[in-house]
Amino acid sequence: QVQMMESGGDSVQAGGSLRLSCTTSGLTFDNHAMAWFRQPPGKERGGVACINWNSVAIVYIGPVKGRFSISRDNAKNTVYLQMSDLNPDDTGMYYCAPVQYCSSSRPMTNEYGSWGQGTQVTVSS
Repeated sequence: QVQMMESGGDSVQAGGSLRLSCTTSGLTFDNHAMAWFRQPPGKERGGVACINWNSVAIVYIGPVKGRFSISRDNAKNTVYLQMSDLNPDDTGMYYCAPVQYCSSSRPMTNEYGSWGQGTQVTVSS
């Protein structure tokens, strides 16, 4: 059973920074591209960033470009999301998941369909 455990979320002021972590189990981690997804209050969940298995391909979606940085440690089965210059629009529940593709020309789709509990990020102005 594929499981993800996200952590690192917090309440911060606009302009602040956070580092999210996601540790996985039940899959061969370095065989999979990984992605971070965000679900703002009252809205659908959507992809934020993805990274392929060897960190060569990295994609960022929309307004997070230049502010967020995704990375991974295959030895620890963990993917990270370093977030800086946060603003209230970054508020939401953050999830990670394995994805079939990490490409700017393909949608980020959860490969197994299961989600962890997520980690809450709240940014106040």
